[in-house]
Amino acid sequence: QVQLVESGGGLVQAGGSLRLSCAASGRTFSNYAIGWFRQAPGKEREFVAAISWGSGSTYYADSVKGRFTISRDNAKNTVYLKMNSLKPEDTAVYYCAASSQPYQPVNKNIATRAKFGSWGQGTQVTVSS
Repeated sequence: QVQLVESGGGLVQAGGSLRLSCAASGRTFSNYAIGWFRQAPGKEREFVAAISWGSGSTYYADSVKGRFTISRDNAKNTVYLKMNSLKPEDTAVYYCAASSQPYQPVNKNIATRAKFGSWGQGTQVTVSS
């Protein structure tokens, strides 16, 4: 089991930027794809972005494509989500998660909670208009 801890959330004005971090410990972090999800009040948790174990592949939800960038530093056991041009509709609790299987391919098929087995506790992002 891998343990994940998110940080970097906060309050930002529309058009601003934030960088979220997901620090991992436990099983071999570098072998697993990492995803970011978010959940707004009263809504289902939705996929945001994912990155493969070797950083060779990334996949984004259409709603964040071109504004958000996912990256990872396996030496630091950390995955980042840089969020630019933030909108009020980006307001949510953001969660990172590790894939259930090692070497999980990252493509459109990863954009589901079922592919991920370990979750962090979440970090709040609030974008004011």
